Amino acid sequence: MPSPVQPPLPEHVVARRTGHEHFAVDGTALSSTLSDFWTWSASDLLSNALRGQLAEYIVGLALDCVDGKLRREWDAFDLMTRDNIAVEVKSTAYLQTWGTTKASSRRFDIRATTGWHADSNSYSTIRQRQADVYVFCVHTSTDRRVADPLQLDQWDFYVVATTTINKALPQQRSIALSQLTPRLGAHAVGFGEVRDAVRAAVAGR
Repeated sequence: MPSPVQPPLPEHVVARRTGHEHFAVDGTALSSTLSDFWTWSASDLLSNALRGQLAEYIVGLALDCVDGKLRREWDAFDLMTRDNIAVEVKSTAYLQTWGTTKASSRRFDIRATTGWHADSNSYSTIRQRQADVYVFCVHTSTDRRVADPLQLDQWDFYVVATTTINKALPQQRSIALSQLTPRLGAHAVGFGEVRDAVRAAVAGR
């Protein structure tokens, strides 16, 4: 007998955490808190695994669109500005956590996708670049003694309208940092210039 068709499950509503929540066993709180876990798991800001999320947050700060919100994993794009500009954030760095004998390859993924939309719990049927604008973030420090991704003057940001990428590189899946200017006409801006650069990119597309 075939299994009955199950209705789609609704999206889980994520409650905002403060970090003060305690781990517990059988209803008894332990001394360890969620903040302790965050410190344990997320202190290595030079890590490749964490840098992407940090870059999204930094761009969100620049665009004033993360306050009071929570990050959505796997959404079609990374950020939505207050004036409804969809933003995709990509990041790279000159330094990695581990020791290396040569500079890491600094490339960004720009492939088209069939994006998943959290609001509708569905995938788009057209493979495309989902956002209106890409912000390519580069942590530029090359000195481990002072490298700190929280110091926002250590970052460069390159803002490019998706239409520009589509015209110049319609089928390309990635692009090197060194090609952002010659191929896409992008130039580095600082943290305080990101918001205006995003608006200018959208206005000129």
